[in-house]
Amino acid sequence: MNLTIIAAISENNVIGNQNNIPWEIPEDIKRFRNLTLNHPVIVGRKTFESIIKKLGKPLSKRKNIVLTNSLNEFQGIYTARTIKEALELTEDKDSYVIGGRQVYELFLPLVNCLEITRVHKNVEGDTFFPEVNWEGWDLINEHKKADYSFLTYLRK
Repeated sequence: MNLTIIAAISENNVIGNQNNIPWEIPEDIKRFRNLTLNHPVIVGRKTFESIIKKLGKPLSKRKNIVLTNSLNEFQGIYTARTIKEALELTEDKDSYVIGGRQVYELFLPLVNCLEITRVHKNVEGDTFFPEVNWEGWDLINEHKKADYSFLTYLRK
């Protein structure tokens, strides 16, 4: 099973502002959809609630696993109280960790791949991607654009 973190991160490591993504990059949304489609996704409660606020429903054609201690039943999702429960719910299928910060931090030691959209600007925000020791990762794919780059890292 491959376990991958997927995140869009500004140059100053911002990933969110007031529970929203502080930029709009249609190509990033398309890449996110293409990579995660038909795979389990693991998400924290706050990020899940922001998805519901924006889309009105869980991510379609994906098994939505919400890591939470406080979320009540919600149609179309699975809830997990621990990392172990979340991983069991993936049924050993290739899965994506999609945020937010606390969930990224919890799963960072466990993932073997990072799919990063690096947004080429500093952004105001209140949520930051956790510190990564980049020496432990190999950049295996890079697709540069003017405003952002798609980067794929594998754990060494």
